[in-house]
Amino acid sequence: MTRRELLGGLFATTAFRLESQATPQAAGGWTIKPLPFDPKKLKGLSEKLIVSHHDNNYAGAARRVGQIQQMLSGLPQNAPGFQVKGLKMEELIATNSAILHEEYFGNLGGDGKPAGTLQQAIATEFGSMAKWEQEFRATSTALGGGSGWAILNFNLRDGHLHNYIAFDHTDNVAFGRPILVNDMFEHSYHMDYGSNAAGYVDAFMQNINWEEANRRYEEARKISASLR
Repeated sequence: MTRRELLGGLFATTAFRLESQATPQAAGGWTIKPLPFDPKKLKGLSEKLIVSHHDNNYAGAARRVGQIQQMLSGLPQNAPGFQVKGLKMEELIATNSAILHEEYFGNLGGDGKPAGTLQQAIATEFGSMAKWEQEFRATSTALGGGSGWAILNFNLRDGHLHNYIAFDHTDNVAFGRPILVNDMFEHSYHMDYGSNAAGYVDAFMQNINWEEANRRYEEARKISASLR
């Protein structure tokens, strides 16, 4: 084998490895969901921002879930408690991050115009759609410059809609169904808006997929009814 043939073989092997690493299947069996909309068509949110957010932050969290679970399965029975606790905490953070990112991307790609039974329910719960929107926007903007999620959640304990925050992916209502999820970590808007979190919230509201939010609400109502 000549030197050129040897180098060619090495380059081919390296290219194959890189291509394999780029597949959407995350370690541990967590399948990375593609964007459910065309990122070129969102209003006020650039394709570059959305694709980076999806491919790096969401997909990265999904991959971490599998990696952490593999590490947990490899721990010896006498592993120290701090090691188990640390990995279990990282597993929770990565799992919630992946789930909330899927919910976030899932409720984008619409025209931002409320409709359906959810609109009626929000108006009843909060006094009006305008009052709910004011509170949801305030909740979102309050997280600007830091980290966290603003979530319209159906609390399965009391059967009502609430605007909650989830700080660092973990501090969230324990028994609820997210209906509308807004990512307020800086990675979700800094590329387009810098420190202007309120400007990003404006853009988010214009792109809400209310059809998907209605589907989640109806799902939550059925779950709630089955628990009574």
